[in-house]
Amino acid sequence: MTGSRAAAGEGAVELAATVAERGTDLRLQVAPGEVVAVLGANGAGKSTLLALLAGLLPPDTGRIRLDGRVLVDTAAGVWVPPHRRRVVLLAQQALLFPHLTVAENVAFGPRSRGAGRSAARAAADRWLAAVDAAEFAARTPAELSGGQAQRVAIARALAADPAVLLLDEPMAALDVAVAPAVRTLLRRVLRESGRTALLVTHDLIDVLSLADRVVVLESGSVVEDGPTRTVLIRPRSAFTARIAGVNLIAGVAQGGSLVTPAGTRIAGLVDPGCRPGDDAVAVFRPSAVAVHLTDPGGSPRNHLPVTLTELEPRGDVVRLHTAPVPGAGGLLADVTLAAAADLGLQPGSSVFCAVKATEVTIHAAAPAARDGR
Repeated sequence: MTGSRAAAGEGAVELAATVAERGTDLRLQVAPGEVVAVLGANGAGKSTLLALLAGLLPPDTGRIRLDGRVLVDTAAGVWVPPHRRRVVLLAQQALLFPHLTVAENVAFGPRSRGAGRSAARAAADRWLAAVDAAEFAARTPAELSGGQAQRVAIARALAADPAVLLLDEPMAALDVAVAPAVRTLLRRVLRESGRTALLVTHDLIDVLSLADRVVVLESGSVVEDGPTRTVLIRPRSAFTARIAGVNLIAGVAQGGSLVTPAGTRIAGLVDPGCRPGDDAVAVFRPSAVAVHLTDPGGSPRNHLPVTLTELEPRGDVVRLHTAPVPGAGGLLADVTLAAAADLGLQPGSSVFCAVKATEVTIHAAAPAARDGR
Protein backbone atom coordinates (compact mmCIF):
# COMPACT_ATOMS: atom_id res chain seq x y z
CA MET A 1 0.00 0.00 0.00
CA THR A 2 1.00 3.60 -0.44
CA GLY A 3 1.32 4.64 3.20
CA SER A 4 -0.38 7.47 5.05
CA ARG A 5 -1.85 10.10 2.75
CA ALA A 6 -2.82 12.23 5.74
CA ALA A 7 0.82 12.36 6.85
CA ALA A 8 1.80 13.35 3.33
CA GLY A 9 -0.86 16.07 3.28
CA GLU A 10 -2.64 14.58 0.27
CA GLY A 11 -6.35 14.61 -0.39
CA ALA A 12 -7.33 18.11 0.75
CA VAL A 13 -10.56 19.17 -0.96
CA GLU A 14 -11.99 22.69 -1.31
CA LEU A 15 -15.29 23.04 -3.13
CA ALA A 16 -17.63 25.98 -3.67
CA ALA A 17 -19.99 25.42 -6.58
CA THR A 18 -23.52 26.06 -7.79
CA VAL A 19 -25.71 24.13 -10.22
CA ALA A 20 -28.79 26.21 -10.92
CA GLU A 21 -30.84 23.45 -12.58
CA ARG A 22 -30.48 21.28 -9.46
CA GLY A 23 -30.88 24.14 -6.98
CA THR A 24 -27.53 23.49 -5.34
CA ASP A 25 -25.08 25.86 -3.69
CA LEU A 26 -22.45 23.59 -2.13
CA ARG A 27 -19.49 24.61 0.00
CA LEU A 28 -17.25 21.98 1.52
CA GLN A 29 -13.71 21.49 2.76
CA VAL A 30 -12.17 18.10 3.55
CA ALA A 31 -8.84 17.60 5.30
CA PRO A 32 -6.21 15.12 4.05
CA GLY A 33 -6.99 11.59 5.20
CA GLU A 34 -10.45 12.51 6.49
CA VAL A 35 -13.44 10.21 5.89
CA VAL A 36 -16.60 12.30 5.59
CA ALA A 37 -20.08 10.77 5.54
CA VAL A 38 -22.52 12.72 3.35
CA LEU A 39 -26.13 12.36 4.44
CA GLY A 40 -29.39 13.75 3.14
CA ALA A 41 -32.79 12.84 1.78
CA ASN A 42 -33.28 11.92 -1.87
CA GLY A 43 -32.76 15.03 -3.96
CA ALA A 44 -30.75 16.82 -1.27
CA GLY A 45 -27.67 17.12 -3.50
CA LYS A 46 -25.52 14.12 -2.56
CA SER A 47 -25.13 12.77 -6.11
CA THR A 48 -24.52 16.29 -7.38
CA LEU A 49 -21.66 16.71 -4.92
CA LEU A 50 -19.99 13.47 -6.03
CA ALA A 51 -20.53 14.30 -9.71
CA LEU A 52 -18.93 17.73 -9.28
CA LEU A 53 -15.85 16.24 -7.62
CA ALA A 54 -15.54 13.37 -10.08
CA GLY A 55 -15.83 15.68 -13.08
CA LEU A 56 -19.10 14.18 -14.31
CA LEU A 57 -20.98 17.46 -13.93
CA PRO A 58 -19.74 20.99 -14.61
CA PRO A 59 -20.89 23.66 -12.15
CA ASP A 60 -22.53 26.84 -13.37
CA THR A 61 -20.27 28.85 -11.10
CA GLY A 62 -17.56 27.94 -8.66
CA ARG A 63 -14.16 26.55 -7.96
CA ILE A 64 -12.89 23.12 -6.92
CA ARG A 65 -9.36 22.47 -5.72
CA LEU A 66 -7.55 19.28 -4.73
CA ASP A 67 -4.32 19.67 -2.77
CA GLY A 68 -4.18 23.25 -4.01
CA ARG A 69 -4.47 22.22 -7.66
CA VAL A 70 -7.40 23.87 -9.40
CA LEU A 71 -9.69 21.28 -10.97
CA VAL A 72 -12.48 23.68 -11.85
CA ASP A 73 -12.65 27.46 -11.96
CA THR A 74 -15.59 28.77 -13.95
CA ALA A 75 -14.35 32.37 -13.79
CA ALA A 76 -10.94 31.43 -15.22
CA GLY A 77 -12.26 28.82 -17.65
CA VAL A 78 -10.37 25.94 -15.98
CA TRP A 79 -11.72 22.40 -16.36
CA VAL A 80 -9.65 19.30 -15.60
CA PRO A 81 -11.21 16.17 -17.15
CA PRO A 82 -12.18 13.24 -14.90
CA HIS A 83 -9.25 10.98 -15.82
CA ARG A 84 -6.72 13.63 -14.74
CA ARG A 85 -8.25 14.49 -11.36
CA ARG A 86 -7.00 11.60 -9.19
CA VAL A 87 -10.57 11.23 -7.95
CA VAL A 88 -12.19 7.79 -8.16
CA LEU A 89 -15.90 7.04 -7.79
CA LEU A 90 -16.93 3.65 -6.38
CA ALA A 91 -20.63 3.05 -7.06
CA GLN A 92 -23.21 0.66 -5.58
CA GLN A 93 -22.58 -1.85 -8.37
CA ALA A 94 -19.05 -3.18 -8.88
CA LEU A 95 -19.14 -2.39 -12.65
CA LEU A 96 -16.11 -4.57 -13.40
CA PHE A 97 -15.06 -4.98 -17.01
CA PRO A 98 -16.66 -8.32 -17.97
CA HIS A 99 -14.04 -9.21 -20.60
CA LEU A 100 -11.08 -8.82 -18.23
CA THR A 101 -9.91 -11.07 -15.41
CA VAL A 102 -9.96 -9.80 -11.85
CA ALA A 103 -6.24 -9.07 -11.96
CA GLU A 104 -6.61 -7.22 -15.25
CA ASN A 105 -9.50 -5.18 -13.86
CA VAL A 106 -7.41 -4.04 -10.91
CA ALA A 107 -4.35 -3.38 -13.09
CA PHE A 108 -6.43 -1.16 -15.39
CA GLY A 109 -5.94 1.97 -13.26
CA PRO A 110 -2.16 1.79 -13.01
CA ARG A 111 -1.93 0.97 -16.73
CA SER A 112 -4.10 4.00 -17.54
CA ARG A 113 -1.72 6.19 -15.55
CA GLY A 114 1.27 4.96 -17.58
CA ALA A 115 2.60 2.09 -15.48
CA GLY A 116 4.27 -0.79 -17.31
CA ARG A 117 2.65 -4.21 -17.44
CA SER A 118 4.74 -5.71 -14.64
CA ALA A 119 4.36 -2.70 -12.35
CA ALA A 120 0.60 -2.63 -12.94
CA ARG A 121 0.32 -6.33 -12.18
CA ALA A 122 2.38 -5.87 -9.01
CA ALA A 123 0.01 -3.10 -7.91
CA ALA A 124 -2.96 -5.32 -8.70
CA ASP A 125 -1.52 -8.18 -6.67
CA ARG A 126 -0.81 -5.85 -3.75
CA TRP A 127 -4.32 -4.40 -3.62
CA LEU A 128 -6.04 -7.74 -4.18
CA ALA A 129 -4.12 -9.06 -1.19
CA ALA A 130 -5.11 -5.96 0.80
CA VAL A 131 -8.81 -6.66 0.24
CA ASP A 132 -8.46 -10.42 0.78
CA ALA A 133 -9.24 -11.22 -2.84
CA ALA A 134 -5.91 -12.50 -4.16
CA GLU A 135 -7.42 -15.95 -4.77
CA PHE A 136 -9.80 -14.49 -7.36
CA ALA A 137 -7.08 -12.99 -9.58
CA ALA A 138 -7.58 -15.36 -12.51
CA ARG A 139 -11.38 -15.36 -12.41
CA THR A 140 -13.70 -13.29 -14.55
CA PRO A 141 -16.37 -11.02 -12.98
CA ALA A 142 -19.08 -13.53 -13.94
CA GLU A 143 -17.46 -16.05 -11.61
CA LEU A 144 -17.68 -13.77 -8.54
CA SER A 145 -20.37 -13.35 -5.91
CA GLY A 146 -21.67 -9.87 -5.14
CA GLY A 147 -19.43 -9.49 -2.12
CA GLN A 148 -16.38 -10.77 -3.98
CA ALA A 149 -17.04 -8.40 -6.88
CA GLN A 150 -17.30 -5.42 -4.52
CA ARG A 151 -13.99 -6.37 -2.90
CA VAL A 152 -12.40 -6.40 -6.34
CA ALA A 153 -14.03 -3.06 -7.17
CA ILE A 154 -12.50 -1.56 -4.02
CA ALA A 155 -9.08 -2.93 -5.01
CA ARG A 156 -9.48 -1.52 -8.53
CA ALA A 157 -10.41 1.90 -7.15
CA LEU A 158 -7.45 2.02 -4.77
CA ALA A 159 -4.98 0.66 -7.33
CA ALA A 160 -5.67 3.77 -9.41
CA ASP A 161 -3.96 5.68 -6.55
CA PRO A 162 -6.67 8.30 -6.06
CA ALA A 163 -6.08 11.29 -3.83
CA VAL A 164 -9.81 11.17 -3.04
CA LEU A 165 -12.13 8.16 -3.04
CA LEU A 166 -15.84 8.78 -3.56
CA LEU A 167 -18.05 6.01 -2.14
CA ASP A 168 -21.65 6.05 -3.35
CA GLU A 169 -23.67 3.67 -1.15
CA PRO A 170 -20.95 0.98 -1.46
CA MET A 171 -22.87 -1.55 0.66
CA ALA A 172 -26.38 -0.86 -0.65
CA ALA A 173 -26.41 -3.63 -3.27
CA LEU A 174 -24.86 -6.27 -1.01
CA ASP A 175 -26.64 -9.02 0.86
CA VAL A 176 -27.07 -8.20 4.55
CA ALA A 177 -24.84 -11.15 5.42
CA VAL A 178 -22.03 -9.82 3.19
CA ALA A 179 -22.16 -6.09 3.94
CA PRO A 180 -20.51 -6.25 7.40
CA ALA A 181 -17.39 -7.92 6.00
CA VAL A 182 -17.08 -5.36 3.20
CA ARG A 183 -17.64 -2.53 5.71
CA THR A 184 -14.86 -3.90 7.93
CA LEU A 185 -12.61 -4.20 4.90
CA LEU A 186 -13.27 -0.59 3.86
CA ARG A 187 -12.55 0.66 7.34
CA ARG A 188 -9.23 -1.17 7.43
CA VAL A 189 -7.96 -0.09 4.02
CA LEU A 190 -9.04 3.51 4.50
CA ARG A 191 -7.29 3.73 7.86
CA GLU A 192 -4.15 1.94 6.74
CA SER A 193 -3.75 4.00 3.58
CA GLY A 194 -4.81 7.33 5.13
CA ARG A 195 -7.05 7.85 2.12
CA THR A 196 -9.38 10.85 1.93
CA ALA A 197 -12.91 9.63 1.24
CA LEU A 198 -16.44 10.96 0.88
CA LEU A 199 -19.07 8.37 1.76
CA VAL A 200 -22.67 8.81 0.64
CA THR A 201 -24.89 6.49 2.68
CA HIS A 202 -28.27 6.10 4.36
CA ASP A 203 -26.95 3.48 6.77
CA LEU A 204 -26.16 4.61 10.31
CA ILE A 205 -23.78 1.65 10.74
CA ASP A 206 -21.71 2.89 7.78
CA VAL A 207 -21.53 6.32 9.38
CA LEU A 208 -20.51 5.04 12.80
CA SER A 209 -18.02 2.50 11.42
CA LEU A 210 -16.29 4.59 8.79
CA ALA A 211 -16.73 8.34 9.18
CA ASP A 212 -14.66 10.88 11.11
CA ARG A 213 -17.13 13.61 10.24
CA VAL A 214 -20.69 14.00 9.02
CA VAL A 215 -22.02 16.51 6.50
CA VAL A 216 -25.79 16.76 6.03
CA LEU A 217 -27.27 18.22 2.85
CA GLU A 218 -30.74 19.66 2.51
CA SER A 219 -32.19 21.44 -0.54
CA GLY A 220 -28.79 21.56 -2.20
CA SER A 221 -26.80 23.09 0.66
CA VAL A 222 -24.85 21.95 3.71
CA VAL A 223 -27.03 22.34 6.82
CA GLU A 224 -24.98 20.33 9.33
CA ASP A 225 -21.25 19.68 9.52
CA GLY A 226 -19.29 18.28 12.42
CA PRO A 227 -17.66 15.28 14.11
CA THR A 228 -19.73 12.12 13.72
CA ARG A 229 -20.56 11.75 17.41
CA THR A 230 -21.57 15.41 17.78
CA VAL A 231 -23.88 15.46 14.78
CA LEU A 232 -25.63 12.22 15.73
CA ILE A 233 -26.02 13.07 19.40
CA ARG A 234 -27.06 16.68 18.77
CA PRO A 235 -28.88 16.63 15.42
CA ARG A 236 -30.01 19.98 14.05
CA SER A 237 -32.23 18.73 11.21
CA ALA A 238 -35.17 16.33 10.99
CA PHE A 239 -33.29 14.08 8.56
CA THR A 240 -30.34 13.64 10.92
CA ALA A 241 -32.69 12.97 13.81
CA ARG A 242 -34.34 10.17 11.82
CA ILE A 243 -30.94 8.67 11.00
CA ALA A 244 -29.94 8.87 14.66
CA GLY A 245 -33.28 7.43 15.80
CA VAL A 246 -34.23 10.35 18.06
CA ASN A 247 -37.13 12.79 18.27
CA LEU A 248 -36.71 16.35 17.03
CA ILE A 249 -39.23 19.18 17.36
CA ALA A 250 -38.47 22.50 15.66
CA GLY A 251 -39.43 25.95 16.87
CA VAL A 252 -37.94 29.06 18.45
CA ALA A 253 -35.88 29.29 21.65
CA GLN A 254 -37.65 31.31 24.31
CA GLY A 255 -36.97 31.65 28.03
CA GLY A 256 -35.39 28.28 28.69
CA SER A 257 -37.84 26.48 26.41
CA LEU A 258 -38.68 25.86 22.78
CA VAL A 259 -41.94 27.22 21.38
CA THR A 260 -43.39 25.30 18.42
CA PRO A 261 -45.19 26.92 15.46
CA ALA A 262 -48.49 26.07 17.20
CA GLY A 263 -47.40 27.78 20.42
CA THR A 264 -46.67 24.62 22.43
CA ARG A 265 -43.86 25.17 24.93
CA ILE A 266 -41.24 22.39 25.31
CA ALA A 267 -39.06 22.71 28.40
CA GLY A 268 -35.52 21.38 28.29
CA LEU A 269 -31.83 21.97 28.84
CA VAL A 270 -30.86 24.86 26.56
CA ASP A 271 -27.43 24.96 24.94
CA PRO A 272 -25.59 28.13 26.06
CA GLY A 273 -25.01 29.04 22.42
CA CYS A 274 -28.74 29.05 21.66
CA ARG A 275 -30.13 32.52 22.34
CA PRO A 276 -33.78 33.61 22.80
CA GLY A 277 -35.39 34.16 19.42
CA ASP A 278 -33.07 31.74 17.59
CA ASP A 279 -34.49 28.99 15.43
CA ALA A 280 -33.96 25.91 17.57
CA VAL A 281 -34.74 22.21 17.96
CA ALA A 282 -35.69 20.11 20.98
CA VAL A 283 -34.17 16.62 20.87
CA PHE A 284 -35.01 13.59 23.04
CA ARG A 285 -34.75 9.80 22.83
CA PRO A 286 -37.76 7.52 22.19
CA SER A 287 -36.88 5.65 25.39
CA ALA A 288 -37.36 8.87 27.39
CA VAL A 289 -41.02 9.14 26.37
CA ALA A 290 -43.79 7.88 28.65
CA VAL A 291 -47.21 7.20 27.13
CA HIS A 292 -50.52 7.91 28.89
CA LEU A 293 -54.16 7.56 27.87
CA THR A 294 -55.02 10.86 29.59
CA ASP A 295 -53.03 14.02 30.25
CA PRO A 296 -50.87 13.14 33.30
CA GLY A 297 -50.55 16.81 34.34
CA GLY A 298 -49.00 18.11 37.53
CA SER A 299 -45.46 16.89 36.95
CA PRO A 300 -42.27 18.45 35.57
CA ARG A 301 -42.90 16.90 32.16
CA ASN A 302 -43.74 18.03 28.68
CA HIS A 303 -47.15 16.71 27.61
CA LEU A 304 -47.94 16.31 23.92
CA PRO A 305 -51.27 14.96 22.61
CA VAL A 306 -50.66 12.64 19.65
CA THR A 307 -52.35 10.04 17.46
CA LEU A 308 -50.62 6.70 16.98
CA THR A 309 -50.06 5.55 13.39
CA GLU A 310 -47.95 2.41 13.81
CA LEU A 311 -46.79 -0.08 16.44
CA GLU A 312 -43.41 -1.60 15.55
CA PRO A 313 -42.18 -4.62 17.56
CA ARG A 314 -38.47 -4.23 18.39
CA GLY A 315 -37.43 -7.15 20.58
CA ASP A 316 -38.63 -6.57 24.12
CA VAL A 317 -40.12 -3.14 23.35
CA VAL A 318 -42.70 -1.71 20.99
CA ARG A 319 -41.78 1.44 19.07
CA LEU A 320 -44.77 3.73 18.67
CA HIS A 321 -44.99 6.06 15.67
CA THR A 322 -47.28 9.08 15.78
CA ALA A 323 -48.94 11.35 13.26
CA PRO A 324 -47.17 14.69 12.63
CA VAL A 325 -47.24 17.27 15.42
CA PRO A 326 -46.42 20.99 15.06
CA GLY A 327 -42.70 21.33 14.44
CA ALA A 328 -42.11 17.62 13.78
CA GLY A 329 -42.95 15.01 11.19
CA GLY A 330 -44.04 12.69 14.01
CA LEU A 331 -42.71 11.31 17.28
CA LEU A 332 -41.25 7.98 18.38
CA ALA A 333 -41.78 6.34 21.76
CA ASP A 334 -40.47 3.02 23.06
CA VAL A 335 -42.70 1.18 25.55
CA THR A 336 -42.57 -2.32 26.95
CA LEU A 337 -44.73 -5.06 25.49
CA ALA A 338 -46.64 -5.20 28.76
CA ALA A 339 -47.32 -1.46 28.73
CA ALA A 340 -48.54 -1.56 25.14
CA ALA A 341 -50.93 -4.39 26.04
CA ASP A 342 -52.13 -2.79 29.30
CA LEU A 343 -52.87 0.51 27.53
CA GLY A 344 -54.60 -1.24 24.63
CA LEU A 345 -52.54 0.72 22.12
CA GLN A 346 -53.31 0.43 18.41
CA PRO A 347 -53.08 2.61 15.29
CA GLY A 348 -55.56 5.45 15.64
CA SER A 349 -55.31 5.61 19.46
CA SER A 350 -55.19 9.13 20.91
CA VAL A 351 -52.61 9.32 23.71
CA PHE A 352 -50.29 11.74 25.47
CA CYS A 353 -46.52 11.55 25.15
CA ALA A 354 -44.75 12.84 28.24
CA VAL A 355 -41.04 13.52 28.57
CA LYS A 356 -39.11 15.06 31.45
CA ALA A 357 -37.47 18.42 30.79
CA THR A 358 -34.15 16.93 31.95
CA GLU A 359 -34.34 14.45 29.04
CA VAL A 360 -34.73 17.20 26.43
CA THR A 361 -31.86 19.21 24.93
CA ILE A 362 -32.53 22.42 23.03
CA HIS A 363 -29.98 23.80 20.62
CA ALA A 364 -29.62 25.84 17.45
CA ALA A 365 -31.42 24.53 14.39
CA ALA A 366 -30.17 23.80 10.90
CA PRO A 367 -31.35 26.49 8.45
CA ALA A 368 -34.39 24.54 7.21
CA ALA A 369 -35.37 22.85 10.47
CA ARG A 370 -37.90 25.38 11.71
CA ASP A 371 -40.75 24.07 9.60
CA GLY A 372 -40.14 20.53 10.89
CA ARG A 373 -39.20 19.08 7.49
